[in-house]
Amino acid sequence: MIYTAIDTFYVTDEQIANSPSRKDGIDEQTEMTLRLFGCELIQESGILLRLPQAVMATGQVLFHRFYFKKSFARFNVKRVAASCVWLAAKLEESPRRIPQVLNVFHRMECRRENLPLEPLESHSKKYAEMKMDLNRTERHLLKEMGFICHVEHPHKFILNYLAQVEPPPELMQEAWNLANDSLRTTLCVRFKSEVVACGVVYAAARRFQVPLPENPPWWKVFDAEKQEIDEVCKVLANLYRQPKARYIDICKDSESFVLTNKTWDPPPDAKESLKNLSNGIKPSNQSGPSNPESSGGRDAIVKAALDKLKESKKSENDTRNVSVNGELREDFTSGKPKQQNHRTDETGDRSKDKDKERSRPRDRERDREKDKERDRDRGREWERDRDRERDKELEREREKGKDKTYRSKDRSKDTVHLEKSRHHSSSRDRDYQSSSYTSSREKERHRHHHPYA
Repeated sequence: MIYTAIDTFYVTDEQIANSPSRKDGIDEQTEMTLRLFGCELIQESGILLRLPQAVMATGQVLFHRFYFKKSFARFNVKRVAASCVWLAAKLEESPRRIPQVLNVFHRMECRRENLPLEPLESHSKKYAEMKMDLNRTERHLLKEMGFICHVEHPHKFILNYLAQVEPPPELMQEAWNLANDSLRTTLCVRFKSEVVACGVVYAAARRFQVPLPENPPWWKVFDAEKQEIDEVCKVLANLYRQPKARYIDICKDSESFVLTNKTWDPPPDAKESLKNLSNGIKPSNQSGPSNPESSGGRDAIVKAALDKLKESKKSENDTRNVSVNGELREDFTSGKPKQQNHRTDETGDRSKDKDKERSRPRDRERDREKDKERDRDRGREWERDRDRERDKELEREREKGKDKTYRSKDRSKDTVHLEKSRHHSSSRDRDYQSSSYTSSREKERHRHHHPYA
């Protein structure tokens, strides 16, 4: 568990009542509806991306934290939800690629707005803009949180609490579901995860009528208060009374995540004031008495704006008159009407367009012929290289054959020499034996014939 010196993740009731969205004129119900809608997007996209529940829980917590720093009127809900999913997947070590995230959110948007399900091409302009928005919004998220994005969920505390009570499995599953639903509300930024876990366990136990120890109170062991547990139960009960969340277009950045043509309409008072200024009508004060200083300042601003409009109109009229007079002079001096010049220009442009259209198939054929010639040249070069390699291999084989023949000749010579040497040695042995035999016979004869033998 990571602890920080300054814990800015939790907000008070005053900060909730004076959130940035409230300062921009967004009421409480609209803000709650947009929060529910953004959390639904995160949950649905996590299922489609096959992410673990921890990633979706982290993304929803980051979503709530960000919109207590910034207003819904300044940042589009769909873009922020996509960036929260992408950032949470990296924080929980289950990253997904940018094309996967963008394709999932694009498909969800098309299904919600009943648009044709067209694939998002990675080389299109729309994909490049969506990718840029995703990266930019992620940088805003990290900047507002000071790059401290650790999140602690109540799920692990629920398991520890219920392991000591040994409840039925239905109660444990109900507490787990309530913990997942609590992430759609602002409980994760109002109370610590231990308090939320106690409130979830208390609500599940009340539903299944499972008694919990009250003497001493069981919530004291987990550093929680009864008032906080009751507040958690009230928020959860209010959540289940809400209708299905829907998208409300209040963002001043008119483009949605799939870049539709929806625009943000200003309030009717602003429209009337803009029309009056454009027509040169002085706006009337309908809000009763006001401070003289503020009224004088407004009158001065209105007068300055009207003077600027009058000057701009005068300058436009002067330029128009000058251009008209110049054209008339040119027409009188040339003696040709201006309409004929326009007609000749139009005919010339049409002929040029026709020539371009006629030349397009020719240019295409030329490009195709050039491509074919390039392919042929490449095929010829490839054949030449292949023939060269074959010739080299044949030369190598020939050299190997020559080496073998030379070696065989040398071996035959050696065998002949050995045979000759053996023949000579055998003949010598025979001669020696024959000579020794004859000498021995002669000695014996000499003994028999010698008188003194």
